[in-house]
Amino acid sequence: MGEWIGKGRKARRCYGFDEISLVPGSVTLNPNEVNTHWEIGGKRFKVPIIASAMDGVVDVDFAVAMGKLGGFAVLNLEGVQTRYEKPEKVLEKIASASPEEATKLVQSIYLEPIKEKLVARRVEQIKKEKVPAVVSGIPAKAERFGAIVQDAGADIFVVQSTVTTARHLAKEYKTLDFTKFCKQMKIPVIIGNSVTYEATLELMETGASGLLIGIGPGAACTTRGVLGLGVPQATATVDCAAARDFYFTRTGRYVPIITDGGMSTGGDICKAFACGADAVMVGSSFARAKEAPGGGYHWGMATPHSNLPRGTRIHVGTTGTLEQILFGPAVLDDGTQNLMGALMTCMGNIGAKDIRETHLTELIIAPAIKTEGKLFQQVQRVGMGKR
Repeated sequence: MGEWIGKGRKARRCYGFDEISLVPGSVTLNPNEVNTHWEIGGKRFKVPIIASAMDGVVDVDFAVAMGKLGGFAVLNLEGVQTRYEKPEKVLEKIASASPEEATKLVQSIYLEPIKEKLVARRVEQIKKEKVPAVVSGIPAKAERFGAIVQDAGADIFVVQSTVTTARHLAKEYKTLDFTKFCKQMKIPVIIGNSVTYEATLELMETGASGLLIGIGPGAACTTRGVLGLGVPQATATVDCAAARDFYFTRTGRYVPIITDGGMSTGGDICKAFACGADAVMVGSSFARAKEAPGGGYHWGMATPHSNLPRGTRIHVGTTGTLEQILFGPAVLDDGTQNLMGALMTCMGNIGAKDIRETHLTELIIAPAIKTEGKLFQQVQRVGMGKR
């Protein structure tokens, strides 16, 4: 398997969402009658699109708004929400900085220590509104933060780093034992990020309730440029879905996979589900919402790294409300609004009555899918020609 790229060395051809397309079904359904619900750790959600744990996307108010619409947003416990009593002014500073100043400013802002009282308070503020409280921390702080947020009433805890494996080796510091951690937590644990069959299978064996799939595809992420790491999201999702299905056949325990990043339109999201995702996590799409704390700016979780930033601040603009972005009505012609409507319409056209059936969709390699017949859109920079 793979192609020769030089003497004695092969490389496997992998695919991103721009290179594939979905084939319509031989039976079609009324989009209003499809079921988009998904489950994780015994919890059921109507919206399978998750807002990612980025400071320009999620604060307490955004998490509450997302919860009331039937989904959930992940609050970053390593960000400004837990470092500052009043993060609004800090966020305004980041939004108003010039491109040349942005990275250095973000690095300095994130030097402020995390305050444990704010970790608990943010969870309590979200739970006060009777919506799911989902929070994220890095492996090094997972045990401490996990205990705090669990006591504060959090519903799900996400352990997230650039690349996560079940066998991380280090002499300099204590590594997180995922098996032990998942057992001691009384709430579901999502672990990320991975992109390979082997790593996904091993992480499922630790007792994780869900896994994040994707390394470097985010709109504000520069990991692929800085480190040279990554697997295109279509291939990564297919490979990790195969690991999930094998694990389910062997154990009877279904561990959902969540494609994280690389999706900016409804079409991208539909392709992720067809590749095998049970849910998706997006950042830039939600950073455009009026409710997003970044004021039309978006930056990745690794952007503030003090020594080797693997993200940048980008301007995405503010295009509509969160409800518009999720459920419409869309006022833009480029597929960035009414994401749920796009998913439901796609499911109807491929004949999938639920997310599991979407996994059975026929996929084709179609590098011309976004350019074929679209000359006028490209020249006029409208619709699909905006990208």
